[in-house]
Amino acid sequence: MHNEQATCDHLAELLGQITTHLEKFQRFEHPDAVENIDSWTSALSGPVPEKGIGAEQVIAEMGEHVIPNGSQISKPGCTSYITSAATDMGSIATLAGIVASPQRISVTAFNHLEGVALQWLAEMFGLPSNMQGVFSSGGSTANLIGLGAARQSAFQQIGKDVAADGVQRVCRVYATEQSHHTIHRSVAVLGMGRNAMVNIPLDDNMRMSADALRKQLLIDKALDALPVAIVVNAGSTNTGAIDPLQEIGEIAREHNIWFHIDGAYGLPGTLDPQVEDLYKGLALADSITVDAHKWLGAPVGIGATFVRDDKALRNTFTQGEADYIEATIVDDADVENSMDSVGFPYHDLGVELSAPTRGAIVWALIREIGVDGMRARICRHNEMARQVAEQAKHHPNLELALEPTLSICCFRYVHEKADDLNGLNKQIHRQLMKHGVNIPSTTMVGDKFVIRPCFLGARTDWHHADDLVNEVIKIGDALIADVR
Repeated sequence: MHNEQATCDHLAELLGQITTHLEKFQRFEHPDAVENIDSWTSALSGPVPEKGIGAEQVIAEMGEHVIPNGSQISKPGCTSYITSAATDMGSIATLAGIVASPQRISVTAFNHLEGVALQWLAEMFGLPSNMQGVFSSGGSTANLIGLGAARQSAFQQIGKDVAADGVQRVCRVYATEQSHHTIHRSVAVLGMGRNAMVNIPLDDNMRMSADALRKQLLIDKALDALPVAIVVNAGSTNTGAIDPLQEIGEIAREHNIWFHIDGAYGLPGTLDPQVEDLYKGLALADSITVDAHKWLGAPVGIGATFVRDDKALRNTFTQGEADYIEATIVDDADVENSMDSVGFPYHDLGVELSAPTRGAIVWALIREIGVDGMRARICRHNEMARQVAEQAKHHPNLELALEPTLSICCFRYVHEKADDLNGLNKQIHRQLMKHGVNIPSTTMVGDKFVIRPCFLGARTDWHHADDLVNEVIKIGDALIADVR
């Protein structure tokens, strides 16, 4: 007798019910979750239910209390974070993987598409053809994987297997204050310690100073510290600045130090002809990261790392043998069932054993619109940032803090009557958040508190740039009028 109470064979019917609520959400006509917080927290809280209510009633509750109180990140006017809502194809391909291939292992179309998608990313962004790629959960893990291989390579060069014996020497990893905080965390997790990080000064465009790097490397030669990696940004998450990749890469080669490029956000910018020259140093990289869940329209949870030295990668992350897996695996020539093999062993290239199939999602996204469609999106968003910059330069009550490189523009409201411009712009941002239509983030450029939109989502279109600028001016004018 079958006693399973969970519904397992009515997917189409249940999807029809849930998509009604999802489509309503995507009209973005609902109030912000905070406005109804007492109502939905009360409805969704309580003790664990002894008896279930069935699939249809769960969907009804999701439609009433959960979905309408979801994230503002999905809104086309939300330019706060360097993530966005997935495109329709991203959502559909994710569901296909969840249903048809719960893990990326075995001889399946999904395991095959991990490799195809990685190859397509490398081709699309002009990466060296001899790099081994692996998908992971995002930039945090992608950087950890790249720097893990860097650590292994650095110790191998002095005759040590750090994966086997651990870190037994003071290390150095060179980056700037604009490097993503996940770099520091990766260095800590890999046993080198956060103090292994050496901050290299920035130039006037908030990029790593090549001259300052050269000086620091000469200073450190006198120390008994092992240089593990030089980390640069191919589009920083703070301002979108691209470090001088070619010049830094040549310095890395000269000193025989691993060259890691964090392109989690900005790597797709190489598709924009106006800035593609800034990416010439990609060919010198030992490892490169990119997140499909940023500019490419995938759901959150898909990053990729490409590494030149695949042996260092495998030596770092190989999981070793497990009887319950190895005992069931046969030679490739003897495979008679898809479960006779794990397929390509991506689990030996990163930190995950159990992992969803991410390649099929990236494959579907590229297959749907092609490189031309991706390029059009990147160029649109970069041009939107330039459009905001031009308005900031020419409007009497706006100021551009930094020329945009990619799709991030840093600007602020200014007025001769304002004594505290940083405080004024904080007030403007609070009003923007309260209105909930145009939702940028903020940052500091030098000592200036600035509005920082990052145009990224597939639903974010030309008018959203003008809408944001107009609302900043409107709020700023109103605040100044109140002061008067």
